[in-house]
Amino acid sequence: MNETNSKEALQYLVGVGEDKFKIFTATNGFEYTTKNIIRVNDPTPSSIVSSTLTSLVDYIKGNIDELGKMIIQVESPTKVLLSSELKKDKHREEYMLCEAVTPRIQFDNFIETERFNVMLQSNFVVNQCIEQLLVVTGSIKDEAVKQIGDDGISQSVTVKTGVATVGAVLVPNPVILAPYRTFPEIVQPESKFIFRMKSGPTAAIIEADGGAWRNKAMDSIKVFLKAELVDIKDLTIIS
Repeated sequence: MNETNSKEALQYLVGVGEDKFKIFTATNGFEYTTKNIIRVNDPTPSSIVSSTLTSLVDYIKGNIDELGKMIIQVESPTKVLLSSELKKDKHREEYMLCEAVTPRIQFDNFIETERFNVMLQSNFVVNQCIEQLLVVTGSIKDEAVKQIGDDGISQSVTVKTGVATVGAVLVPNPVILAPYRTFPEIVQPESKFIFRMKSGPTAAIIEADGGAWRNKAMDSIKVFLKAELVDIKDLTIIS
């Protein structure tokens, strides 16, 4: 047998051996395969996906899957994850993922006042500041926008004050608004915004709280879940 034939024979024998696929349990308690020596992971369930906190509460209270120790992590104002305790391989099973459905709001961009008004009425909780903004942007005179007074902090614009009269109105600034930015079960957190106007007429609101509203929202989610799941044992809630 020449060298080439010997090499082919050895490759064939190795291939036959590899075809004999086996799974064995090592002394550490984990399972491995004889091919490529990889550990066999335990089967894990696919996560349930929802958009409300109520569904998460109902799932935990129903205990349909007879879950053991659990942990709820409030990852953000729009994302909450239900997981298992650490398994023997130091991983967690993800039982349920809740992601809030929130509107896409145009912050920091100047938009035409009609679209701006629609955005305020459909994507924000109505409060006194919303009503003031609607009055200003809803009655502003196109030709009067050029007469805006601006000291860098506050603005004044000319608006219609009657059928044939006009008057100067101070633009409120900063304004306290509560956009829909988290789960519907939670009181939407208020935060400061800078309100500005330009010729067009166009208007914009710019976030001015440094993102502090996120912490408020996450704390509110945690409080809500603790109150709803107060009787559930073996459950930890973190944010």
